[in-house]
Amino acid sequence: MSAFPLEHYISQIRPPDTAAMNKASVRLDSLVKPPGSLGKLESIAITLAGIGGDTYYSAGKRCVIIMAADNGVAGEGVASAPQSVTYMQTINFTKGITGVAVLAKQFGADLKIVDVGVNAQIDHPLVINRKVRMSTENIAKRDAMTRDQAVEAVLAGIETAIDAAKQGYTLLGAGEMGIGNTTTSAAVLSALTGLAAEQTAGRGAGLTESGYRHKIQVIETALRDRAPDPTDPIDVLAKVGGLDIAAMAGVYIGGGYMRIPVVIDGFISIVAALVAACVCPAVRPYMIASHASDEQGYKHAAKALEIEPCLHLDMRLGEGSGCPLMFAMIDAACALIRDMGTFEQAGIGEEYLNALQEA
Repeated sequence: MSAFPLEHYISQIRPPDTAAMNKASVRLDSLVKPPGSLGKLESIAITLAGIGGDTYYSAGKRCVIIMAADNGVAGEGVASAPQSVTYMQTINFTKGITGVAVLAKQFGADLKIVDVGVNAQIDHPLVINRKVRMSTENIAKRDAMTRDQAVEAVLAGIETAIDAAKQGYTLLGAGEMGIGNTTTSAAVLSALTGLAAEQTAGRGAGLTESGYRHKIQVIETALRDRAPDPTDPIDVLAKVGGLDIAAMAGVYIGGGYMRIPVVIDGFISIVAALVAACVCPAVRPYMIASHASDEQGYKHAAKALEIEPCLHLDMRLGEGSGCPLMFAMIDAACALIRDMGTFEQAGIGEEYLNALQEA
């Protein structure tokens, strides 16, 4: 049972601390470098100051929260892998042998693996059980889930983020596992933005051309027959979404509630971020984009969210794999604003600084 209704969490999210952001900006401009020369690292440092309410953010303990769930639309043959892979990979996360697990270990991050809808019973000490239901329905034939189930999944994500904050985590990432979830993500993105399925759907894990055309047709059918309300993101989730997307949206909201930054991974992750921002616009400043996914829908979701990724690596694995890489960039931003010397400390006169500002 959830501690509070969704509206409670939304109502408690406050804007970033602008005074702290201004102080961080002044500090960055005083460092021994041309103004703005550290690019997005400076933007990240300012963002973190606003979130934490101080010039310096302590990005110490960090984790990637992976929401695992199956999608009934996989029965339409829209994925190149069988649905059973969702269960297998959920267990493999616990073994440390998946892409995100290896990257998380490399960059000192933990994994929190959450079952919100895997189509199997999982009894594992390293898998958190927040199962809402066994898989969603096939969106080509019926609504993915009920509205109450969509809200329950969002709340599961919020409360997982809150629990992480209470355990001392100050940096979160949102990842997923669910065969068929590029299809549900494309459907959600189309529903929220009005873009055609041909613009939002990609080839996922490697569909053939005929498979890709079929995927587009399935999404178009779902959007036509389910008729999700673009002004109601919960309705969109319930009709054409996935439990993983809903729960990840909750992670972003939970991060905002606890004033902790949440890193966006790839396509599914950024669609969930867009859902979160539609549910609660105040949560947008608490999001930091990692990499530009190679899935074509990513750029449309990023544009709708008005956010720019920092890394361009042609990645499209999912799982939250971009988050540990971004954690390293966040560490760099924190170190620079904290440890870099000022012009005064470097013995460089104001004349040089004034010349730079006038240039």
